[in-house]
Amino acid sequence: MTPPADIRSGTAGLAAALAAGSVIAIPTDTVYGLVCDPGNLRAVRRVYDVKGRPDALELTLLAASAADLEGLVEFNEPARRVAAAYWPGGVSIILPVGTRRLAIPLRGGTLSCRVPGHALALKLLRQTGPLASTSANRHGMPAAITAGDAVERLRGQVDTILDGGPAAGRASTIIDCTTTPPRVLREGPVTSAALLALLRTWE
Repeated sequence: MTPPADIRSGTAGLAAALAAGSVIAIPTDTVYGLVCDPGNLRAVRRVYDVKGRPDALELTLLAASAADLEGLVEFNEPARRVAAAYWPGGVSIILPVGTRRLAIPLRGGTLSCRVPGHALALKLLRQTGPLASTSANRHGMPAAITAGDAVERLRGQVDTILDGGPAAGRASTIIDCTTTPPRVLREGPVTSAALLALLRTWE
């Protein structure tokens, strides 16, 4: 049998483990996520393998702040307005990739990014810098809402599970800010009406 992952409630040692190539599950305000160093090709490949995620589907960048994403993605004015209004929180923004190289497979020169509204996740992200992420479950299966869910969904295939209590359970809203006008691709905690109303005030 595969041994269970290490389950812990604090971030001590996790930044070093991620820098060394570990894949861990962490809480966010929406659902639990699988994360790794976005510059480590082996770790990124392992995230895809653990999840069973098709290569055509990209990962998301999680960061502690919008400033930490500079150079990895290129912010435009609509994206800055959305980030200022809803980060940290449940909105993922699709932006053009920047000049800093990553090991994440890219499709069409864009990348989704988010600053999660979860204190423990933000604490870790301040220690690590941006991390590549996807929901902590097998592809096509329900997302993990608790650390126990992550244990069940991933069956010991990750190195550590960071227990931060239950997540809200609703995946983030996704807005594509590479188009004019921006398009909401998935509704989540923030409604498309709220986002589009915000952007209309800018136009």
